[in-house]
Amino acid sequence: MSAKNARFITYTASIELRTRGELDIVDFSSQLAAVVRSSGVSDGAVNVFVAGSTAAITTIEYESGAVSDLKTAISRLAPAELHYDHDAKWGDGNGRSHVRAAMIGPSVSLPVREGAPKMGTWQQVVLIELDLKSRDRGIYVTVSGTTNKSEANS
Repeated sequence: MSAKNARFITYTASIELRTRGELDIVDFSSQLAAVVRSSGVSDGAVNVFVAGSTAAITTIEYESGAVSDLKTAISRLAPAELHYDHDAKWGDGNGRSHVRAAMIGPSVSLPVREGAPKMGTWQQVVLIELDLKSRDRGIYVTVSGTTNKSEANS
């Protein structure tokens, strides 16, 4: 890319997903790649954030064995059978959901190279539903970086 033709832009979009409840793990890598393509950013970074205190975003090799192992690990880190003060205060039974989400985190940042999120061969971006029931989740995507698009084309 010629530095003369490059310009810095920031592009925002959202991805809406419906989950099936606790420990549903949803691969949304293809939707994310489409957003990055639509942004026109050729080189930069993409930040992905899920709104809500009972969901998380991470990366994993999205295959049945790794997904099963992740679910088992999450269940061991914050077991359902423990006492959670949140449950005692609110009575909604999802104290473990909040703890699990806090431990994993609500966002990831990835480099963008040649107009695509840069990930390993077996790496996908996933949403993890940690609440007890199905939810509609908003994932907020911010893509920042340089583009070759001219002002007239954007």
